[in-house]
Amino acid sequence: MFKKLSSLALVAVMVLSLAACGTTDKGNATTTSGTKATDTPAPTQAAAEEASTGDSEATSGLFAPIAKEDIKVGVIHIGDPADGAGYTFAHDQGIIAMQQALSLSDDQIIRKNNVNDADAVAIRTAIEECIEEGSNIIFGTSWGYMDTMEELASEYPDIIFSHCSGYKSNGSNFNNYFGRIYQARYLSGIAAGLKTQSDKIGYVAAMGSDNSEVTGGINAFAMGVESVNPDAKVYVKVTNTWFDPTLEQQAAEALLDAGCDVIAQHADTTAPQLAAEKRGVWGIGYNSDMTKDAPKAHITAPVWNWGAYYTSAVKSVIDGSWDGSNYFGGMAEGLVELSPLSENAAEGTAEAIEAAKQKILDGFKVFEGNIVDNAGNQINQDGAFLSDADITGKMNWYYRNVVAE
Repeated sequence: MFKKLSSLALVAVMVLSLAACGTTDKGNATTTSGTKATDTPAPTQAAAEEASTGDSEATSGLFAPIAKEDIKVGVIHIGDPADGAGYTFAHDQGIIAMQQALSLSDDQIIRKNNVNDADAVAIRTAIEECIEEGSNIIFGTSWGYMDTMEELASEYPDIIFSHCSGYKSNGSNFNNYFGRIYQARYLSGIAAGLKTQSDKIGYVAAMGSDNSEVTGGINAFAMGVESVNPDAKVYVKVTNTWFDPTLEQQAAEALLDAGCDVIAQHADTTAPQLAAEKRGVWGIGYNSDMTKDAPKAHITAPVWNWGAYYTSAVKSVIDGSWDGSNYFGGMAEGLVELSPLSENAAEGTAEAIEAAKQKILDGFKVFEGNIVDNAGNQINQDGAFLSDADITGKMNWYYRNVVAE
């Protein structure tokens, strides 16, 4: 079960998110449909202030404490934060928030940008450079870094490797972190469902139905659409890559050619939003607020506040409380949320989203009750719900209002 790495941190972080941070089906995930998934306690602002002082007492962990002035943090990015929007930008904003909360100097943060997550040699080289430069903990922000990080964690047992999403960990110096982004996806589906006039909503997807993270996001989005517009369909176009602005644009254009008047995405860049704006229609972004990039099209975006985790993780290394456990947070923990609605939102959207958000915070599971896929198969029954393990590891189907190639 997922556990909180440390309850000692929350920072005021900007809205962001990834996902290039995708997952494949997790062969070792436990399916517990109908049971309550582990909840992560929400960190507090007081804890963030304590983290920034470095004065809290160390707690028992797997590694000795490291003086705050001595710690170095490595981060491996699939893109370049200078892009100013999207997946890598969102992660780097979380790193910046952590640095500020813990009062670390610039030379204590070691970044390796534009590291292709399909190139094992490049990944290893980037991580080993972080190690050579003194990193005590290294964050790998894309799914494709998982296997190499696992190997290096075995080779360097005194270095902590923390991997975004994925499903591998060793309970010691190699963990994974992710969250319930599907909650924010559901809310964004409400915005799309209320805005569409053609009842055709496009979705640019990084990976196909065999990738549970992407599919889970599509399904949650589609459920949100259906909750306010039962006549609408969600049309999926897969790029088969986590990061490729050209392919993302081409996928969006194909959906627009098919009559879609809202373009959502599980893609790294603003390309789908720019394509929507060029055609004079609407968009739902991802990872960070993309309104500034496509002001005439963008409505809102599911976003990540990665600083909530990064601060907690680094603080635990400093105070010696790192315990090697995995992290899985949601809206209640401040890890995921929806970016502010733009003026492009349909009338009544804010009220509908606020009601649904409160419902989620009150315990609504999104994937609960009667669920049927687009092939007519019964996935879930009334009175039951899918666990986080089901959602992130075993979702190889599309919801009933989804049309995919």
